Amino acid sequence: MAKGFNKVVLMGNLTRDPELRSTPSGQSVAGFSLAVNRSWKNASGETQEAVDYIDCNAWGKAGEIISQYMTKGSAILVSGRLQQRSWEQDGQKRSKVEVVVEDFNFVGGGSGDGGGNRSSGPSQSNSSSSSSSNAKKDKSEVEDVDNEPINLDDIPF
Repeated sequence: MAKGFNKVVLMGNLTRDPELRSTPSGQSVAGFSLAVNRSWKNASGETQEAVDYIDCNAWGKAGEIISQYMTKGSAILVSGRLQQRSWEQDGQKRSKVEVVVEDFNFVGGGSGDGGGNRSSGPSQSNSSSSSSSNAKKDKSEVEDVDNEPINLDDIPF
């Protein structure tokens, strides 16, 4: 029997603030939903657009970081695996497919989402992000030596 492969990569915007919870054993998990936009041209050449809403769970330190720096509307790139859960509710069998986040990157560093890259691996320090919880509210302008404001969104990297 061949070994399976389960990997998903998504980039989208949070539909709500992440919800940080703890299991009875003390493990942290952040739950959030991503809105992933897509567009295509139909048979008559008109551009069509749709949005898919994907539920995600980030465990441990990754969940804590996402919960601390991300808010509704923030852009994020996640990679992980699909996981299906099943349960019974009001006598009916229910199931749901979710993404278990294994790695992530904040997208659009100057757009109010805390900036920088983070992963579920060892903690990384990043001089562009503040340890303050107010970092996600900072403006994306920095004063230049000529006192002309620089818009960080204009920088191509």
